[in-house]
Amino acid sequence: MDERHGAGASTHRVLVLGAGYAGVSAAIQLAARVKGREGVQVTLVNAQERFTERMRLHMTGTGQRLAELSIPELLAGTGAQFVRGWVTAVDADARTVRIDDDRILHYDTLVYGLGGVADTAAVPGAEDHAYTLNGVQDAGVLADRLAGLGSGTVVVAGNGLTGIESAAEIAEQYPELNVVLLGRSEPGAAMNPKARTYLHAALERLGVQARGGAEVVKVLPDAVELAGGESIPADVVLWTSGTRVSPLAAAAGLTVDDRGRIVTDAALRSVSHPEVYAVGDAAAVRQGYGVMHGTCQGGMPTGVHAAVSIFRMLKGKQPKPFRFGYYHTPVSLGRHDAVVQFTRPDDSPRRTYLTGRTAARYKETVTASPWPTYGRMKKMPASGAFWPRGGRFTRAQEVR
Repeated sequence: MDERHGAGASTHRVLVLGAGYAGVSAAIQLAARVKGREGVQVTLVNAQERFTERMRLHMTGTGQRLAELSIPELLAGTGAQFVRGWVTAVDADARTVRIDDDRILHYDTLVYGLGGVADTAAVPGAEDHAYTLNGVQDAGVLADRLAGLGSGTVVVAGNGLTGIESAAEIAEQYPELNVVLLGRSEPGAAMNPKARTYLHAALERLGVQARGGAEVVKVLPDAVELAGGESIPADVVLWTSGTRVSPLAAAAGLTVDDRGRIVTDAALRSVSHPEVYAVGDAAAVRQGYGVMHGTCQGGMPTGVHAAVSIFRMLKGKQPKPFRFGYYHTPVSLGRHDAVVQFTRPDDSPRRTYLTGRTAARYKETVTASPWPTYGRMKKMPASGAFWPRGGRFTRAQEVR
């Protein structure tokens, strides 16, 4: 079925694919700016109506009930349309998107924000035997398994931020379980020594056995195998090691990097198809310090910048280069403890950090911040366009 949303021939159709932090930011920001303007239609496409709070999935995975946030309600009052459905194909030459294999949506400008999921394809057995935190449903499946376990060992594979937060949350919520956190590097390796020491002590206090230098090479129904031959028994394996993005961008003929992310110019446009903007985890955005990694703190600014760039284009102006500098790394350690490592724009650690309840309150403020930000953007779109630009770390970037 070919759907054109009732738009006239002169309507500029903007499709936003994916309602994560970046996609929702793009849709709200652009819709608020073009509200009341004739000839522009903004449509947000997502597989579910419920917004997934990725920063809280480790809580969902341990059975904690969270507020259900409705994407249509987030868009209410902006004039943006919402279409529920799975994106099954993108035709970048025809400028169409196929939804659920039976609907075709047309676009003039596309904002591609289909983010990443845990890379369970990288290691044999992970796809079949490991749990993930890819979404609310996956986290709910893990929660049911943990609630019925009683005793045993939970192996968390991957000691990045998601792995650390998940291991701490499981250990706090289920003290009768043995929690083992495995990864190639030590937990908190990117933090300064004092913050890292606090992190390790907190994990030890929770009973988490954290092991660096451990590479999982195979996941079995009841164990994981490490490089070197060691086997660790496991009643549950949670996979948080590495991410992969949807293959749809590559299949559409868009230029992608070796991880499948859309390669962008300095304004976040696809280098091969400039009518396509890439945001969040779906984009390979190069700054002076290198390619950005996926976080909420960087994802929302990419969505806002894409929206502002499209708005400038609609007014006959050229988009400006995107600049972003990191400023913190907040890591929760259960409900009442955390570490917040403040960073330089290139994400290297500063000497400043927070710990304990103060850090936990800071982390909660950060986690809850998207909702008031979205609300402010509806009324004052420009309020969403403030974030650290990175100073000298990003100043050299130019629109290519």
